[in-house]
Amino acid sequence: MGKIFITGSADGLGLAAAQNLARAGHDVILHARSRERSQTISSTLAGSHHIVIGDLSSADDIRSLAKQVNEIGRMDAIIHNAGVYLQSERGSTREGHATTLAVNTLAPYMLTALIERPDRLVYLSSGMHRSADSALADIDWQARSWQASTAYSESKLHVAALACAVARLWPETLSNAVDPGWVPTKMGGPNASDDLEMGHQTQVWLAVENDREAMTSGGYWYHRQRQRPSPAVEDVRFQDSLIARLAEMTGVYL
Repeated sequence: MGKIFITGSADGLGLAAAQNLARAGHDVILHARSRERSQTISSTLAGSHHIVIGDLSSADDIRSLAKQVNEIGRMDAIIHNAGVYLQSERGSTREGHATTLAVNTLAPYMLTALIERPDRLVYLSSGMHRSADSALADIDWQARSWQASTAYSESKLHVAALACAVARLWPETLSNAVDPGWVPTKMGGPNASDDLEMGHQTQVWLAVENDREAMTSGGYWYHRQRQRPSPAVEDVRFQDSLIARLAEMTGVYL
């Protein structure tokens, strides 16, 4: 049985994936933004599981979170599930970053670099990444007028490209991006049209299964079907430019 860390596992798709993996006998390491949120996990997920705590909008918390995970031991798989959706304002983290960029892009990048390298990495993207511009000049929204949907789409382009870059740079690690679909979670809302069960099955499958397709790397998946992402995702020059930009912003290097 595997040891799997899931970010953002207090509710939604992250909790659903955790419950699925726990029922199958895996050792699930859960993540909550705060101690109050961690109590929610304890009350909804039976059994004894590690819970690590950290706010993904804070670089200090991200470093602490990585340390907590590393102290537990090497993970077999990590599912980068946590994210924020349509933020009404740019916001400003302790480091001055836009909240959407910090949580959806900088956090998975930093955790990828800081946590001991696992066998498998799964990053949650979105079909909305296809509408994003691949320009990196103002990814932190310091010059542009705030547009929540555009910022979200860009962050999901970044994380899909990160997954593909890691697959290329770390060939011994299976790294994939997943579009869970528009599912009726707290983030997706009650009118979402995709199936919640299918929304978490693909990342669980990529994290633990050993059939031929699940053991591939560098893919972009929707409901266990491999799809072609935006061309920028597979563009090595874009991947390298993105990683260099994220390293510059965070001081953390892959």
